[in-house]
Amino acid sequence: MKKKGINISSQKKSNNTLLQNFVKPIIPEFKLKDALQVIIGASILAVPVGFTQETWDLGTSLPTINVIGLFALTVLFIAMFTHYQYHKHAAEEHTNTFIKRVLFTYIFAFIIVALILSLINQAPWTTDWVLAVKRVVIVTFPASLSGAIADTLK
Repeated sequence: MKKKGINISSQKKSNNTLLQNFVKPIIPEFKLKDALQVIIGASILAVPVGFTQETWDLGTSLPTINVIGLFALTVLFIAMFTHYQYHKHAAEEHTNTFIKRVLFTYIFAFIIVALILSLINQAPWTTDWVLAVKRVVIVTFPASLSGAIADTLK
């Protein structure tokens, strides 16, 4: 239907689309670009933290239960940050995307830290894999958080 040279049906359609963009939050999928941002972001803090003697010593002296607590705290912080950034308005609708983003953020950061510590011979996987995992988990804490923050950059 036309009224005064304006196509009302297309105007109504564009108004609905505009309204949907404001009402329904945009929840991005975890794509290759996001993975690359997490990897680069994780590297930003993995390098300075992973190259310190204090971190290596902490991996040696910290009890395993504390490292497990640090792991849980890391995942909790990533989840809270991700929820606040992407899912606060429609968490029930996007649970799978939320879980994937949190897990992939941690996993990618963990792999980057493990690679860096292995390259500098501070992750003895073959001789003491428990020490290697402890060191990687300790350094993954700041690395994964910087990876999550880098993931929010456009």
